[in-house]
Parts: sequence; structure tokens; C-alpha cells
Amino acid sequence: MSDELYQEKIVALAKAKTGAGKLATPTRTARRDNPLCGDRVIIEVTLDGQGKITEIAHQVRGCLLCQASASALSSLAIGKDAGGVAEIRHDAERALGREQGAPHEPYAAFAPVAAHKSRQDCVLLPLEALKDALS
Repeated sequence: MSDELYQEKIVALAKAKTGAGKLATPTRTARRDNPLCGDRVIIEVTLDGQGKITEIAHQVRGCLLCQASASALSSLAIGKDAGGVAEIRHDAERALGREQGAPHEPYAAFAPVAAHKSRQDCVLLPLEALKDALS
């Protein structure tokens, strides 16, 4: 993989490991695999009575981009419902050049991935797993 993808902000997100691990009693769990690269993400969430995330955890077996994305997602997901998670997804899509507009932090860090279409699914995999967990 090109060094240009391993930018400082992406490496820092991956190293932060925000949300990495398991929850004691998750309300919902979902697993997503990327058969093209072998990445695997398991997302666990605890939801309140209104469907808002009160806890989130992830287990990632995958590349640095997938790890960084799961960490970024975990840093934003608390207090969000499915609609709020969809907004986070739009921000990731903006960073990847798939939607118009400027992305916000922490997803702005993924802007270099826009030039590498084959790696974009690595960034989106944790979001897909969380979407599955909330549906």
C-alpha cells in the first residue's frame, strides 16, 4: 500500500483504538466482512429506549484504514440513532469523494483514500456493520 495513505491522522486514529473491545451486555451486534481484502468488523452497541447508542465497541481484524475508521466511528456514535449514524456515513462519503461537500473531523483524515477506490470499502466497513446492528 502507498505511504500516502498512512498519514499521521489516520495512524493516530488507529492507534487510539477508541471503542476497541467488547461490551458486557450489548443490545445488538453485527459482523461485516470484506471478502476482497479479508477485513472483518464486529460492532456491538447498547441502545436506550429511543434507539440511541449509549455504548459502542468494535473488534477489527483488518487493515489500518479499517481500524482507524472504527475508532473514528466510535468517537462519534454515542448519543446517535440510525439517522445520526447516517449523517456520520455521509461525512465519510464526503471524505472519500463520493458526495459533495467538505468532511468534518475525524473523517476529514480519510481524504487521501479518495484517490484509492479499492481501499474505500475498508473505511466504510465499520459504518456498514453499525448500520446492520441498528436495523
